[in-house]
Amino acid sequence: MRVNNSSLLTPCAWMGDIMIKVAVSGAAGRMGGRVITAVKEDPELQLSGALDRPLHPYLGMDAGLIAGCGALEVPIIDNLNELVKGCDVLIDFSAPTVSLKNLEVCGLNGKAMVIGSTGFSPEERALAVELARTVPVMLAPNMSVGVNVMFKVLKDVAKILGDDFDVEIVEAHHKMKKDSPSGTAVRMGEVIAEALGRDYSKVANFHREGICGERTKEEIGMQTIRGGDIVGEHTAYFIGMGERIEITHRAHTRDMFSHGAARAAKWIVHQKPGLYDMQDVLGLR
Repeated sequence: MRVNNSSLLTPCAWMGDIMIKVAVSGAAGRMGGRVITAVKEDPELQLSGALDRPLHPYLGMDAGLIAGCGALEVPIIDNLNELVKGCDVLIDFSAPTVSLKNLEVCGLNGKAMVIGSTGFSPEERALAVELARTVPVMLAPNMSVGVNVMFKVLKDVAKILGDDFDVEIVEAHHKMKKDSPSGTAVRMGEVIAEALGRDYSKVANFHREGICGERTKEEIGMQTIRGGDIVGEHTAYFIGMGERIEITHRAHTRDMFSHGAARAAKWIVHQKPGLYDMQDVLGLR
């Protein structure tokens, strides 16, 4: 069944042989390959299309073979409009500019979207909100179930501890990561700042060097480590006088992100137009 003349599925759409059709952007990349594998392994999902940039050497090749999960008879293409027309939901782990372009096309075609890109500027985030007025969009800097449970825990801990504890956030990622601090670390800072009644954009401190003065009571320190092949590690420190609480999440593989994206894809196709995140998907509001 269809609603509002779009391809969005009704809540009872999956039954028998009816499956949610998923397209993947960045299909030839590491994350794209993991998402394709997660889609293949989920009995409720079917890979309907795979996209990558023009002139990519893997164009025309089987997306499943490139992902390492076996032939799926879905070639990697570079035509976004063709890709979107054959899917119910598009999963995109790329970059904000690419994700927004893809979202615009999804909006014109009435298709849901799951976005795992990080590094959105406030202006890009505002544009995503605007584009999500016509289709449901799940945008999250981290789709790990564990990380999103951590967001909930951080909110509760910050509210309980209040202003008596200093807050510092440290994140570590592989040397190829382009944005800093990570989207997950930024979200951690935002969650804690909101719980403490602070404006994250005003209290985040990204740099300390030389004679920088005493730490202010309101600031939230944001420190970054880059090196090797670290998948992702995030720690929030709540530091009081004579005691310290550390809340850490460590990612061992990228599979948690891809399985989270698959879970989000199954959820988002049933929603009304608007911008959602993994807290909505997991019912943690």
